[in-house]
Amino acid sequence: MFFNKKKEMIFAPASGTLLKLEQVNDPVFSSKAMGDGFGIEPEGNQVFSPIVGKVVSVFPTKHAILLETKKGQSVLVHIGIDTVELKGQGIDVQVTEGQKVTQETLLAEVDFPFILEQGKQTTVIVALEGIDSIELTSDQQVKAHQSLGEL
Repeated sequence: MFFNKKKEMIFAPASGTLLKLEQVNDPVFSSKAMGDGFGIEPEGNQVFSPIVGKVVSVFPTKHAILLETKKGQSVLVHIGIDTVELKGQGIDVQVTEGQKVTQETLLAEVDFPFILEQGKQTTVIVALEGIDSIELTSDQQVKAHQSLGEL
């Protein structure tokens, strides 16, 4: 009997410029303390799921959403840098805990101009817990839902 060993894919959660995690202006993420991943300097106001799986947790401050792939890989989507201090202002979360998601699922609508006005950065960060390295080409333009590779 054969088992389906299909790889799980990672997708761009927003349109914009793709950054390697080391380029993200946040020492917790850029040091890979939360696992490897990437950032996107977003264009537009929508943040989508970077995986197929489910919502595990929506932080009360709305700035971060924890997801899990079908195979159990934890994926953190962090909206902006230091946006926890805004206590949810400017972020309208569109998902609930336990909800199934695909790369087409809108996680949040974000007022990025408001976030900039508050002196915060708008980088959307995706951190993959327990993943030491992910191969990405940085400084390229990506579109939301675009496949970035395998997990």
